[in-house]
Amino acid sequence: MLAPHLLSRRLKTIAPALAAAVMLSFATDASAAPGPLVEAEWLQANLERDDLVILDTRAASDDTNPYTEGHVPGAIHAPYPGGWRTTRDGVPGQLPPINELEAHIGELGISGEETVVIVPAAQSASEFGGATRVYWTLKLVGVDNVTILNGGYRAWNGFAAAEVTTNAPEPEPIRFTAELRPELLVDSDEVRQRLDDGSSVMLDGRPAAQFAGREKHPAARLFGRLPGSTHLDQADFFDPDTGRLLPQEAAAQIVPEGITDPDLEIVSYCNTGHWASVNWFVLSEILGYKSVTLYDDSMVGWAEDPENPVESDRTRLDDLRDWWHSVTAG
Repeated sequence: MLAPHLLSRRLKTIAPALAAAVMLSFATDASAAPGPLVEAEWLQANLERDDLVILDTRAASDDTNPYTEGHVPGAIHAPYPGGWRTTRDGVPGQLPPINELEAHIGELGISGEETVVIVPAAQSASEFGGATRVYWTLKLVGVDNVTILNGGYRAWNGFAAAEVTTNAPEPEPIRFTAELRPELLVDSDEVRQRLDDGSSVMLDGRPAAQFAGREKHPAARLFGRLPGSTHLDQADFFDPDTGRLLPQEAAAQIVPEGITDPDLEIVSYCNTGHWASVNWFVLSEILGYKSVTLYDDSMVGWAEDPENPVESDRTRLDDLRDWWHSVTAG
């Protein structure tokens, strides 16, 4: 655990390889088991299943709640970040204490035996990342049958046979007990160890300007990246025109040279573990990489410790530019 309320010391990454059938995720046959992604046709055909739990992760804004305006029939509102993330040790967006996460999942009526379908809005790459983060969280605590509606509610609305309702079901709370998979999560101590022994690729899922150190997250103490990192902007896997992730073959083509071996040990990180979940999802669940783990603290947590090394391309000119912007903005 990062503390008693999280995981105990991480075990060595031993994530099992996914079967090829799991990677063929775009199933429309109602009898087929869902993979990590399913299409609207599959969801429509399976709406009446007793073992189906649909989670609508769209969040309300100050003036509107998309869930109350219309959602997939039977869908439970489980907005992201909501109970899925918290602030820990001053670092925002972290995994909640396991007992709180168990309570949250149980309140959604999930025992771990159901098939859980996550429905984001899919209006942007970052918002879709909320769905992959929820997916990763459920996998972390032992929920096996999890899938994301490819294209989210956007795709559902564009499906001619889709039903929409404003009726909000009340889930029956159930006791959920986590069965933790420590191979899916690393902390700063293990990241330090992996950097020292060179056993893992550090994969940065942030935009290029943050990777280079020219921009940073508002909560981050420093500009920069983990030393020796490889860059793969998670947004590259998302098609903004459709709200869907790229097909498997297209996704494989944008993986950087040097990390195309699915046997590599990879640590996926970003600022607070949100964007990192997209790269984790695509590599692990779609492309079948065997040993991908997620660094929850990511750069915001890493930079809190002045002893932790940070690499950056930032120059004095970048400092002057930011100073000038702050002056003119004031």
